[in-house]
Amino acid sequence: VFLAMWELGLKAYAQEVGIDWEWMAMDGAMVKAPLGGKETGANPTDRAKSGTKRIVLTDGNGVPIGFAIAGANRHDMKLNEETLESQPIVPTDLGAEELRNLCLDKGYDYDEVREILQAWGYVGHIPPRDESERIIHDIPNYRARRWVVERAHSWMNRFRRLLIRWEKKPENYLAFIHLACACIAVRAIQVFG
Repeated sequence: VFLAMWELGLKAYAQEVGIDWEWMAMDGAMVKAPLGGKETGANPTDRAKSGTKRIVLTDGNGVPIGFAIAGANRHDMKLNEETLESQPIVPTDLGAEELRNLCLDKGYDYDEVREILQAWGYVGHIPPRDESERIIHDIPNYRARRWVVERAHSWMNRFRRLLIRWEKKPENYLAFIHLACACIAVRAIQVFG
């Protein structure tokens, strides 16, 4: 039911504002899961306490358009394809010459991720893990675009039910996430419309 609400919210957002398919971003965040359950794991940033990882895919404005959850000990790159598959709305009217750019962080700097992105028709913008290969942007009008996914995680953390995972079943936690994504999509119509 909540997935359908999210899809309806995204369709309304796409009609009123328009989904920015040109520049998208994806990143993960870890939340505590003190009761454990499926899709939890030892959180490497919280002394191996039980936790869950949320991976969100956003459009250019930071509205969530794809989502996946897993144990906190799973690497972000392993959830790349699952997150892309979770999109309730996929663009069908994009021309062959239109680029879809996906901004990722260093955790996605693997050939496997680049192959998945290419198969999905995305141009990946991934900084190298090796600092010696770091690119200095001297492009005029260059702007960072990955911050919108961090803002999306912040918006989700405002829903207190999502800040700590109290549900043992991953389906229940995912339902609350879908409800939050639906609320964010509807609110974005007012903000960006």
